[in-house]
Amino acid sequence: MSHTLGIDIGTYASKGVIVDGDGQIIAQAERPHEMIIPQPGWAEHRPDEDWWGDFCFLSNTLLEKSGIDPSDIKAVACSAIGPCMLPVDEDGEALMNGVLYGVDNRAAAEVEELTEEIGEDVLLARCGNALTSQSVGPKILWLKRNRPHLFEQMDKIHTSTTYMVRKLTGRTVIDHYTAANFSPLYDVELQGWTTDLADHIVDEASLPEILWSNEIAGEVTAQAAAQTGLAAGTSVLTGTIDAAAEAISVGVMAPGQMMMMYGSTIFIIMPTAQRVSDSRLWYAPWLFEGQHACMAGLATSGTLTHWFRDRFALELDRDTAFATLAEEAQQSPPGANGLIMLPYFSGERTPIHDPLAKGTLFGLNLTHSRGDIYRAMLEGIALGTGDVIDTYRDAGAAPQSLHAVGGGVKNRVWSQATSDICGMPQVVREKSIGASFGNAFLAATAIGSATMADIDAWNPVVETIDPDATTAGLYAERLSQFRSLYENTKDLMHALG
Repeated sequence: MSHTLGIDIGTYASKGVIVDGDGQIIAQAERPHEMIIPQPGWAEHRPDEDWWGDFCFLSNTLLEKSGIDPSDIKAVACSAIGPCMLPVDEDGEALMNGVLYGVDNRAAAEVEELTEEIGEDVLLARCGNALTSQSVGPKILWLKRNRPHLFEQMDKIHTSTTYMVRKLTGRTVIDHYTAANFSPLYDVELQGWTTDLADHIVDEASLPEILWSNEIAGEVTAQAAAQTGLAAGTSVLTGTIDAAAEAISVGVMAPGQMMMMYGSTIFIIMPTAQRVSDSRLWYAPWLFEGQHACMAGLATSGTLTHWFRDRFALELDRDTAFATLAEEAQQSPPGANGLIMLPYFSGERTPIHDPLAKGTLFGLNLTHSRGDIYRAMLEGIALGTGDVIDTYRDAGAAPQSLHAVGGGVKNRVWSQATSDICGMPQVVREKSIGASFGNAFLAATAIGSATMADIDAWNPVVETIDPDATTAGLYAERLSQFRSLYENTKDLMHALG
C-alpha cells in the first residue's frame, strides 16, 4: 500500500504523520519549539533548528514508530508557518533567523511608505491585497535597509516551506498561494512576480520559482535522505502555508466553505468563486489552478492562552493548567461578568490592520476572578473573530458553513462563544491533527492514490457546535462595545507607540 508523509512546522510546535492509502494514520509525532521575540513587535524562528531540525526529527521518528520501509513512502508534502521572510546564501544556508508572518510588524514604516508610493487602489488591483504586517515585500525592504551586509550576501529570499523543499530537493520553489503574500511583488492577474510597482525592493532573480501547491517539485536527494531517513528519490510536493493545508484537512474545498483554525492565531480561509477585493481581507489564488481564496487572521489567539498560563497560573501543573483554566472560565457566565478584552497583544491583522493596537482589559472591579478574566480573554478572541466574519458579509462573501480545526476547538468556552457570536454552527471532523494530515492527503492526491472527494472518508464529521440562541442579544451588544472600545482608544494606543 502507498503511504504518504505530511509534516507541518507551526509557531510553537511541529507535527508529522504517516498515512496509508485509506487515510488511516499509521504514526504521528510532535516536537515543540519556541517563538523568539527579540523585541516587542518582532517574531522569529531559527531555520536550522526549528524548521529543518524539526523536519528531520519528525521524519526519523515517524519511520521508527511506523516500522515501515522508507521506500513505502511514495510522496512527502510539508507546510509551515507563513508567509515568512528568510534570506539565504547561494548554498541555501540561512543568513539570519526567519522573520515570521503577520505577528512580526517590524516593517510597519515600510508598509506605510510603500502604500503611499504605490497607492492602495493600485495595490488592490494588481496584488489583490493592501500592504500589512502579513506582507513579505516590506520585510525584504526592511532587510535591505537595516541588515545591508546580509542583503549583499543574499542569493534568494525563502519562506518557511521554500526552505524545507530546498533542503529536501535542492530546488527553490514557492506555491502561488504563498507567493501572493509577497505584495507588492506578486501580480494576481499575471499570477507571477512583478517588480514594476517597487523595483527598489529586490531583483526578481532573488525570488523562488512559482508552482501550484500539489505539483511535484522534485525528489529527496541523497544528502536529505541521510538526514531525514527517507528514501532518496521520494517525490516532494511544492507544499504551502500551514493554514491552507489545514483547510484541506477538514474538507474545505468549495466556495462558501470556511475554515476556522484555532491555533496560535485564528486563521480563516474561504475558497470563493471570484476574486474578493477588499482591503480589510487578504486574497490569494487557491492551491489549485483556476481557484480563488479569501483569508483573514487575528494576530494573537492561542498565543494568549500560553501567555495567560505562564503569567497568571504558575501554581497550576503545566500539563493540566489549560483544562483547569477552562473550568474556571466555565464558572463565569457569558459576558464574563461585564469584562471586555481586546486581544491585540501583537497589534492586529484583519480587519483593522493596526500594528500599534494594544491588548486591553476593560471593566474590572474588585469582584472579578481569574476565571472571569480568562473567559473575557477567550471571548475577546471570539469577538475579534466575529468582527472578521461580519467583514466577509460586508464584502459580499458571506460564509455558508464553518469548519473548525485546531487545538483550541477542545476549549468549549472558546469554541462555543465563537459559534454564538458568529451566529453559525461549526462543523468538527474526527481528526483535528491539522496541516500535517492535510499535507499527507495532498500528497496522496498528487500521486493518484486519492481524489479530493475522498476527504469525507479520510476525515468524517463527528460533531456540530451550534450557536446558543439565548446569548445572541448579549453577544451582539458585546460586539458593538468591542468595536467601540477600539475606536475610542486607538489614538491613545498609537500615542503609546
